[in-house]
Amino acid sequence: MEREALAGLLTDGTRAATAARAAVLEGGAYTVWDGGVPCEELAGTYARRLRHTRRTGRRTLDLERAVERLRGHGAPVRLGRVDAADRSWTYLLFLDEDGESLVACTGVSRSPR
Repeated sequence: MEREALAGLLTDGTRAATAARAAVLEGGAYTVWDGGVPCEELAGTYARRLRHTRRTGRRTLDLERAVERLRGHGAPVRLGRVDAADRSWTYLLFLDEDGESLVACTGVSRSPR
């Protein structure tokens, strides 16, 4: 996926998507994988990650919202990842299976607190 096309998907107004868009436009590394993953599986995985980050105090952006959106989506999603150019944050993208729209986005700080 082209950098500009990916940036164009990250416009839902959430803090995570806004930050991921900025990271893409500032030259951060990114990838979007082919194929779909069942959103129910991902919702469970990221619900566990949400509990873990709350226990450990790791900073996140919109993780709870991403879990809610994955639970409500009902169709496979395509995964993507964006790393901020300074490597301070990683953003996880959940796109529709065709990669044409954003289902959810979350960010996690690379530093513990």
